[in-house]
Amino acid sequence: MSSFLFLLTLAAAALATGSTIGPHGTLHLTNMDISPDGFKRAASVINGVTPGPIIMIEKGDRVRMNVVNQLSDPNQHRGASIHWHGMLQKGTNFMDGTSGVNQCPITPNDSFLYDFPVEQSGTYWYHSHFGVQYCDGIRGALIIKDPKDPLRFLYDVDDESTVITLSEWYHESAKSLRSTIAEADSTLINGKGRYVGGPKAELSVVNIHHGKRYRLRLVSMSCEPNFVFSIDNHDLTIIEVDGVVVLPYKVNAIQMFTGQRYSAVLEANQRPNNYWIRARPNFGRGNLTSTFEGGVNSAILRYKGAHNAEPKSRQQEKQDLLKETNLHPLFDLLAPGKPTPDGADVTFDLDFSFDPAQFKFLINNKSFVSPDVPVLLQILSGARNAHELLPEGSVYTVERGKTVQVNMPSNLIGGPHPFHLHGHTFSVVRSADSGHFNFFNPPKRDVVNTGMAEGDFVSIRFRTDNPGPWILHCHVDFHLDLGLAIVFAEAPDQTVAANKNVTDDWKQLCPQWNAFSNATGPDL
Repeated sequence: MSSFLFLLTLAAAALATGSTIGPHGTLHLTNMDISPDGFKRAASVINGVTPGPIIMIEKGDRVRMNVVNQLSDPNQHRGASIHWHGMLQKGTNFMDGTSGVNQCPITPNDSFLYDFPVEQSGTYWYHSHFGVQYCDGIRGALIIKDPKDPLRFLYDVDDESTVITLSEWYHESAKSLRSTIAEADSTLINGKGRYVGGPKAELSVVNIHHGKRYRLRLVSMSCEPNFVFSIDNHDLTIIEVDGVVVLPYKVNAIQMFTGQRYSAVLEANQRPNNYWIRARPNFGRGNLTSTFEGGVNSAILRYKGAHNAEPKSRQQEKQDLLKETNLHPLFDLLAPGKPTPDGADVTFDLDFSFDPAQFKFLINNKSFVSPDVPVLLQILSGARNAHELLPEGSVYTVERGKTVQVNMPSNLIGGPHPFHLHGHTFSVVRSADSGHFNFFNPPKRDVVNTGMAEGDFVSIRFRTDNPGPWILHCHVDFHLDLGLAIVFAEAPDQTVAANKNVTDDWKQLCPQWNAFSNATGPDL
């Protein structure tokens, strides 16, 4: 491994480059006091900011990102890992970044190089996948452009200025909220916001020119709430969902669940002025969920020539909310398997529950607990069967070349729960609240809302074409922390061959982490 001093030098260079980096660079993790909504608190940041720098690359690039861990605050997580949300990681399962599944955490005062090819395009993000760390600020957007985008004719502008991230913010560290029901104090849009009763903190501004068409890349980076997103007086034409190009679909509001992304074309066809950008959460402290008063839950869309002032625009009276069942892929329409509810090779019927006595979520009566030895390392060390793999009862083995269907019930307490599967884009053959299956042109994505209707369920399908362990989990980070996850160990007998380029640095992560934990105690 390169010397830590050398990596610090690289980090300093990355800091000097501004808010956009890639495909090569350094992500420097530190603790610092910030006040994104006017309230100062200690946070975990990337290159001195949160959200972290936008990683903007092209399809066909190779990502090489050094993650340098200088986290030191004992009230926040000090270990770290970075997950590249939506990256399929074919042949590079060891770069997926999920602590306990694909790697051990990066030890403080050490570093790890994430190095993987990218043959996808679309709107993605990166975030810590250790404990509840990303809630304290370790998260950022990952944009992969396609030089041959089939819908390029629909927009004029697509750059870092039109990336819009949504997140919530807490006035306490995430670690201190783990045994409670966390309530956000504010909504942040591109890292800025206001809290109810707080000061008039600076809001984010998205600048546009009249007559242009903008590809807004919307990313929900929240840890808990979903948001209803809209922009006063403007429609939004959806052209991409979680990296999948879709038939253009016009709406004026989008309910975005944590981890989900959309590309929406906005036509700057209104009178040059200031317009409110709105993101109303479904959950938060006080009346955060029901107000925009004083600029809460808001940012500003500003036309060139408009005054430097806050908008006076009003929210649309008629809401045309996006429906997931109306999202149809432009290519590769058919769901895998036979076009019947029982048409998969393997079906998993999951049962979700919550145990208030343990304050834990369970799937099929097991609460996921991150193992000391990552699942991938267990497989590389010779474990092959579900009964050999830890955590016991939470790892499901599947053969290669099969169509897998996962049925997930709605109406679990604390919902609606958005579920994310690593290593795959899946077909949503039955969406929440739809009441029917679609095998011809279902939505394809990597995070699905499982809904809240009693007696309902959601079904997804995917092909087992990517050997290695992949976690399926609720993307409400506090719920994952409480056990709402399982792991699919995909083709364990072929995982070693498919991931033959495991790096020496990766092999050192666990010995380094174990030595740190033995010396300092567990980083819980």
